[in-house]
Amino acid sequence: MKVIKRDGRAVDYDREKIITAIKKANKEVRPKLRANNDEINEIVKYIEELGKKRILVEDIQDIIEQKLMAIQKFELAKKYIVYRYTRQLVRKQNTTDESILGLIRNENKELAEENSNKNTMLASTQRDYIAGEVSRDLTKRILLPEKLSKAHEEGILHFHDMDYFVQPIFNCCLINIQDMLDNGTVINGKMLETPKSFRVACTIVTQIIATVASNQYGGQSVDLKHLGKYLRKSKDKFEKEIKEKYKGKLSQEIIDDLIMDRLKAELSAGVQTLQYQINTLITTNGQSPFVTLFLNLEKDDPYIEENAMIIEEILKQRYQGIKNEAGVYITPAFPKLVYVLDEHNCLKGGKYDYLTKLAVKCSSKRMYPDYISAKKMRENYEGNVFSPMGCRSFLAPWKDENGKYKFEGRFNQGVVSINLPQVAIVADGNEDKFWRLLNERLEICYEALMCRHYALLGTKAETSPIHWRYGAIARLEQGETIDKLLKNGYSSISLGYIGIYETTKLMTGESHTSKKGHDFAIKVMKRLQKAVKKWKEQTGLGFALYGTPAESLCYRFARIDKERFGEIKDVTDKGYYTNSYHVDVREKIDAFEKLRFESEFQSMSTGGAISYIEVPNMAHNLCAMETVVKFIYDNIQYAEFNTKSDYCHVCGFDGEIIINDDLEWECPNCGNKDKGKMNVTRRTCGYLGENFWNVGKTKEIKQRVLHL
Repeated sequence: MKVIKRDGRAVDYDREKIITAIKKANKEVRPKLRANNDEINEIVKYIEELGKKRILVEDIQDIIEQKLMAIQKFELAKKYIVYRYTRQLVRKQNTTDESILGLIRNENKELAEENSNKNTMLASTQRDYIAGEVSRDLTKRILLPEKLSKAHEEGILHFHDMDYFVQPIFNCCLINIQDMLDNGTVINGKMLETPKSFRVACTIVTQIIATVASNQYGGQSVDLKHLGKYLRKSKDKFEKEIKEKYKGKLSQEIIDDLIMDRLKAELSAGVQTLQYQINTLITTNGQSPFVTLFLNLEKDDPYIEENAMIIEEILKQRYQGIKNEAGVYITPAFPKLVYVLDEHNCLKGGKYDYLTKLAVKCSSKRMYPDYISAKKMRENYEGNVFSPMGCRSFLAPWKDENGKYKFEGRFNQGVVSINLPQVAIVADGNEDKFWRLLNERLEICYEALMCRHYALLGTKAETSPIHWRYGAIARLEQGETIDKLLKNGYSSISLGYIGIYETTKLMTGESHTSKKGHDFAIKVMKRLQKAVKKWKEQTGLGFALYGTPAESLCYRFARIDKERFGEIKDVTDKGYYTNSYHVDVREKIDAFEKLRFESEFQSMSTGGAISYIEVPNMAHNLCAMETVVKFIYDNIQYAEFNTKSDYCHVCGFDGEIIINDDLEWECPNCGNKDKGKMNVTRRTCGYLGENFWNVGKTKEIKQRVLHL
């Protein structure tokens, strides 16, 4: 018989544990009120004769209480119940003191590394983290069933964003920016009417972004195609003013030049407002808004020419960068940029190919934009092309009462991720056991996801007016609940997954890039899809399968499993698991084959997916990058370029190379100082030139030639 512990683990039945527990309670009562050995053995015998293969530890304790009452050992039963309750309280004791004090002393490294966009030295950020720690503690001790809390702690699953769960707020969204601009909105009790110009529209958009970010967690996205209308308004305004002033005095050609000069100035100022406002605003959670700008030219858009101008200006300003405190142009973390490739700009002779060439040039220096293939996305989403929420989470197609597809004004309720490698570790090569255990753990994930849903039910519209009352998501009445927006697939709720590579390696001995490994990996993916589909049919909720849920989670799961199961070659020994379906970074595979391979998994992860390719020294590889972009359009829905950071060719260390006081490179793992045997590229040091690495000092910047 197996006993199922509170954390979901199955352990061997041990009768001595039952006997010991009753005897401990015996010591708390007078001798004549105690259970004798025969009575204790009868209780144990009853449990064993149930003939169960599996039994919950709570069920065993319930039986003990019932049997003690049946033999009229009432005071003993009471002591046992009190003991059981006391142990439960111990498990639920406050756990925040050390983490909060460590945060204030800047000693809590786990929090400091959790979100690279937050500076834990700032008072405003610390305040948010303190609130987050309280929320996390309440969630673990009180809000979540103990089984789910233990499953999270043991790395069976990850209950994302516990630091916000105490509040009725959601994850990420697509802001309905068209509604808010065309019909006005309200911020802080003040009416913002429809803008009359492009620059004012950009200002309002940044105010909306900041307010939205302060009332949710996770990313938000804005489709910039809705700004084309306001650039046209500015143009019409300038044309009217200039013609009234100069008609009959200047030639039409000069008048047109004046109009265009004013329009370009307006365009530049508006885009600069977007870029600088987003990067200088600090939301209530102590960071810049996690916002993505969606750059998509739709062929039937009446404002397509204006939108092409807006996209061009955004790419130019991103390429230039933003000055840091030392006056050096750097790459801003936000806004993220997502650029859509379509027939007219996929570098095959289309009218807007020039924009894609500019996008690739921008990627080579500033890492962004990411690229979406409209062709492949239409295949996966019923002919639709729309933005991810933030930078990687996608909605499912949904139609309104008029049968029209709707994406903007929708959101994600939350995410729970399953640790697939741990299932394979416990299965120990037994495939029947693997599938049985996977099914059990998926059901635990389902319970956790339903907790996310139930936590939002009954939320009143006034909880976040910008979302629910003034257009970002809906325009509900005062006192109305958001319940209808949680049901019928309007909003998504996501099952994430980590470690297809490691799972396949454990179960087949091969990578999922091999024929044998691929077949097994696809079986796992289909099982995940089946679970999500079943939950969706049972509840009517928008369950979705979510690839690439979080890079930091790859390290957390691997750390937990290494502590529990020890070092396993190619699994826990690396210190990380591969994210979702991704090919392991150590595999020898070219960029095109990687994208082609991962495309199949993207089409199965319709709740969110993105793929990465590494390109060394991107500034010198523009032609190669353009070739990859062409390939993306025809082969994969969503991909981005990356460039590898530090790497030591002597020992294989893949981390941050030390730069000593003499500006010499030194591998912290093996001590190698041979610059010819290292790759050292920096994307966060404040300088993004092509062949130099800069060390910022108080009043000077030293340059060193970078050897690659």
